[in-house]
Amino acid sequence: MATVELRFSALPEHVRTARLVAAAVARRAGVDEAVLDEVRLAVGEACTRAVGLHQSSGISAPVWVTLTEEEKQFSIEVGDEAPRSVPGETAPGASGDPDMDAEEDEMGLAVISGLVDDVEVTAGEHGGVIKMSWPTTPPAALVP
Repeated sequence: MATVELRFSALPEHVRTARLVAAAVARRAGVDEAVLDEVRLAVGEACTRAVGLHQSSGISAPVWVTLTEEEKQFSIEVGDEAPRSVPGETAPGASGDPDMDAEEDEMGLAVISGLVDDVEVTAGEHGGVIKMSWPTTPPAALVP
């Protein structure tokens, strides 16, 4: 099992780098070429969401991405340290309109869910993680 870890300052200009790294590692892991655009877009959306959560909450900690190649699966986790509030309570640094914040969050997650079949989202008071995975195909055997 090979793992690549990436941490970057919560700035929009770093999202492009995360997308490029994810696509390169996915290609090397054996993700089908036809799916690489979906990987790139899903990682971009997840990272943009994490950057936005950090910026709106005033968090200076980096956003992190873990790319893991397993035998028949490639997975990516995008994590943030933005606390999620209890329903009815406004998170620190939020825009003040909980409905608007929740709506933007749901839209980003809907885009990711439309791009990736296997998605798991977890969130709590210490941040959140979006885990996405795709099947891989083993490299073709060399014929003598």
